[in-house]
Formats: sequence, C-alpha cells, structure tokens
Amino acid sequence: MSLFSKDISDEKRKSLEFAEESRENEWKYPSFVLKLFHGQLDWKMISPFPRQPDEDKKIGDAFIAKLEHILRTQLDPNEVDRTGLIPPQVYKSLADIGAFAIKVPKEYDGLGLSQINYSRAIHLVASYCASTAVLLSAHQSIGVPQPLKLFGTDAQKKKYLPLFAQGVISAFALSEVEAGSDPRNMKTTATPTEDGKYFLINGEKLWCTNGLIAGVLVVMAVTPPKIENGKEKKQITAFIVETKTPGFEIVHRCEFMGLHGIQNGLLRFTNVKVPRENIIVGEGEGLRIALMTLNTGRLTLPAASTGASKWCLNVARQWAVQRKQWGNAIGEHESIALKLGYISSHTFALEAMSWLTSAMADDRQKDIRLEAAIAKYFSTEQAWKIADETLQIRGGQGYESESSLKARGMRSWPIERVLRDLRINRIIEGTSEIMHLFIAREALDPHLSRVKALLSPKTSSAEKIKAFLSAAKYYPMWLLKLYLPSTSHDLGDLPAVLRGHVLYARRTSKRLAREVFFTMLKYQQKLEAKQGILGRIVDIATDLFAMACSCSYAASLVKDGKSSSNAVELADLFCREARQRIEGSFEENHTNHDRKHIQVSHQLMKDGYTWLETDIIK
Repeated sequence: MSLFSKDISDEKRKSLEFAEESRENEWKYPSFVLKLFHGQLDWKMISPFPRQPDEDKKIGDAFIAKLEHILRTQLDPNEVDRTGLIPPQVYKSLADIGAFAIKVPKEYDGLGLSQINYSRAIHLVASYCASTAVLLSAHQSIGVPQPLKLFGTDAQKKKYLPLFAQGVISAFALSEVEAGSDPRNMKTTATPTEDGKYFLINGEKLWCTNGLIAGVLVVMAVTPPKIENGKEKKQITAFIVETKTPGFEIVHRCEFMGLHGIQNGLLRFTNVKVPRENIIVGEGEGLRIALMTLNTGRLTLPAASTGASKWCLNVARQWAVQRKQWGNAIGEHESIALKLGYISSHTFALEAMSWLTSAMADDRQKDIRLEAAIAKYFSTEQAWKIADETLQIRGGQGYESESSLKARGMRSWPIERVLRDLRINRIIEGTSEIMHLFIAREALDPHLSRVKALLSPKTSSAEKIKAFLSAAKYYPMWLLKLYLPSTSHDLGDLPAVLRGHVLYARRTSKRLAREVFFTMLKYQQKLEAKQGILGRIVDIATDLFAMACSCSYAASLVKDGKSSSNAVELADLFCREARQRIEGSFEENHTNHDRKHIQVSHQLMKDGYTWLETDIIK
C-alpha cells in the first residue's frame, strides 16, 4: 500500500515507504497534541500542571547539588572550548556520582532517577558547558542505556547496564556519509557467519558522538533482506557492539563550529564479530527501535535549551541595566526592551514545555511522540533566537570571545561560544525540517488510517466501498463539531487574562483540524511534497501547545505561591506573540509565494543564476 503520489521518483517512494513501515502504528495511550491537531484541546490532560512529587524532588536535589559542585570546582567550559578536551578528572568525578547511570534502574547499580530529574540535570549542565551536556545526553538519551531499558533482554541488561554505573560511556551509531535523514541509504552491513551464531559488521559510521571514547555502541547495520510478496525488504538491525572488539577503528575526530569538547567522529568496522545475542529485539527492528528511543531521547534538548536560554536571560538582564547609552540604561530604550520582553516570555514558555513533557514521560500513560518532537523543535528554534538576541543586546562585546574580553578586564560572558554551541541543536536528533515532516505525518495518522484503503491500488472494489461508507459515516458529524462552538469551558481557577488565551487555543484547534482535513482533501497523495504548507500547519500546532503549557504552568506557580502575577504576565505576553504568529501562518498557508520560491530554486540548480555568482573568489 502506498500513500504517496505517483509523481515522485521510484527511489523517493521506496525511502518514504521504508520510513512508513518503521514508524509506530499504534496509539496505545492518549496524546494531547494529537487531539489538538484534530480539534480537541483536552485541558484536563495538562491541568493542573504536573507537580514533581516531594520525595522525587528531594532525590533530584541531592544529585543536582553533587553535580553542580563538580561543575563549579573542576570544569572550566571556556577551557574546554579552547582545548577541545573535558578533563579526565571530570569524567571520573561524574562517574563517581553515577552521572553515567542517571536513568539506569537501581537493580543494575544505576541511580534510577526520573525523567524530570534527568532533565533537571541536563538543564543545569547545559547552562554551564554544552559539551559536557552532550557527553551525558548522547550517552543516556540515545546511547545504549535507553534502548536496553526499553527493549533489552534480561541477559543484555545484566551484562551491560551495570557498566554505566562504573563510568563506561556509550554512543549511538546510525548516520553515514550517504545516510542521514534517509536511513534506506545505509551501507554498513552485518553478515551472519555460516553457523549463524555471529554477525560480521563492515562499514563506516559518521558523526557518532562519544564514539571516540565509548566502551559500547548501538550500531545500526543492514542485515540480509526478507522476501515479502516476492520482493526484497531491506532490514536494518540494532547491535550492541563493544569497541574493544577486533576490527573496530577510530578513523577521524570531527571538528565543529561549536561543541569543541565533544568526542565525535568517523568510525570504521572491518569484520567486527558480534554474537547474535547482541541484537536488540530482532533482525529488521533497528529503525523502529531508533524512532521509539527518540521519543524520550528528544526531551534532552528542551531541557538543555531551557538551561541555555535562562543563562542568556540572566546575561541580557544584567547587561541591560549596567550598560548606559545616551544617558540611560540600554534596557530603557524601546528596541532593547522589546528584545528583553521576547527573551523573558519565550524562556518561560520553554521551561513550561520542558517540565510538562518530562512529567508526561514519567507518567507512562501518555503517548508523547508528538509532544517530544514539538518540544525538541520549538525549544531549539527559540533558544537559538534567544541567544542571538542576547548577543545583539551585548553588541560588540557579545561578538568578542571570552578570552579576549577577560584579557582586557571586561565582564567576559561567553555569548559567542553559547551561540556556536546552540546552533547544532536545530540539526541533531532530527533537523527542524525533518521535525516538520515527522510531526505532520503523525498528526495525519488518524485520517490516513481511515482512508488508506481508498488510496491503495491493491484494495479491492468491495473494500474501497466499505472504506468509503465508513468515512462517509464518520466525517460529516466530525466536521460539524469542528464548526460548532465548544460547550465546555471548565478551566478551573485559571487567571482571567489566561482564560481568554486558552479559549482562543481551543477555538483555534478546531480551525487547525479543519485546515488539516481540507488540505489533505485538496492535495491527497501529493501532500507530502507540500512541505511549506505542512510546516505552517505544524508551526500553528506548536504555538498552540506552547500556549497551553505556558498558561497551565503560570496558573500552577500562582496557586503554589511560587510566583506573583509575574508568571501570568510572562504567559500573557508569550500567548499574545504566539497568537500573532498563528494568524500569520493561517494567512500564509492560503496566500504565499511557495510556487515562485520553488521555480527560482529549480532555475538555481540548473545554473540559471550563475551570473549572480560573478566577481567573487571561488
């Protein structure tokens, strides 16, 4: 069955269908964002805002205190940036407090901390040293511990999970030179030995964070294909690989714009012999494992982005007061005040979304694939803008390096380093563009499940008629509800100014659902190519989710006595900004220049504008 247009190339169709077969196809638990896309803002799912249990918070506080002590006394992030090395003593100290086994269950010698305490830890580290935050997160969010917790056998867990409490570091090896967002291009192979007891892995893996210092890896490799309906079906399988195994080789350490302290590189596997029992789940399950691991793995980025954004907020506030121009503090000038308002309100929204999604992960009774993807997308985009605006507020001293500022006796906030370190977050664990497509596909799932029989050329006439009648029975009533005003406004003791924003979000979720439905009807199998339209639809949902998170969080802070009306002011400002973006996205979806942009891009790729590239040194 194909959901994709006949107009696309055969290779693209195969890649899309390969990805489609690997995605989760069940919604076992409810999803707030999925409901939002389909016209229902389920306020009770996020309000009252989930509160971290006192005992869990106490456990987290104790660990955070140890972690902060190590960072303050043993680690200089600017030195890490200059040398490209995290000191060996820091690795040892982190291992001593269990920092490489934060979420490993206690029965395997780990700390067994909750997702929210893990997020708190990453939030803290990322506010200080991004390279160290990546060291910890790449190891625990997508490295060996997470997939083993989710899918490992008892034997695999007993053998490998205790190693992380001892300080062994792990990594995740998926990307290759020709295989990034499209894993169907993967070339690394795992060939079974004649006796079937082992696999020989051959190939190269690129951009493997921690790969140069890891003791154990999750390696994705192509195993022999299965034959289904007379056709070969590519199999990607996940293996646990110990780096001490003969044939494993570190070829190159990659250097980047930022994150100078990460151990990321090109790895080579030459007949690396791995026992069959090191397969996670089974042959052909690798990509599905990767996608499901990322559901919680992506939550590291909202936590890290929030930590970095709070650091920027602190710098922007201090500098806006200290720096005087034309007789006043620069923060009193409107152009800077507007930036400060944006930084403050959007940092608040980042915190709200980060803590909410972490609590959802701990709940384990909610499907968070959409929430995690949106949180990753929203937080990394906003943190980049927040850091950029902070640098702008600092002016020339923001662009100047920490060491240069320090050498001439100035306050040496390393904003240029923070900006460099943050830029990768819009790329790793799914680029913003891929997040648009992933979120749109998952949001469309209920619709596609109902109409896939109509779209499939293999469906019999009788089955098509049955599917048509089923859809004809469902959609008229569903559409009618999307045009009727909501009858329930049970928003509890939500402050009045925020109540209006939540009611707007509730109305707009119905408008969004209509937009999704009629866009799908208009473009049908060509919809996957309309990435501009899909991107705006996702942006609308993202802002609606962020509004809901912010309002619920602000209300909880006021109720708990942890904040004055300041929290409400921040949520109110964020919602006003978000509403403006939402209205702009709706309008742009119907009045845009997408076609002209595409025409120009086609001309550009055909060398139609090479005359514009003259008078430069190439």
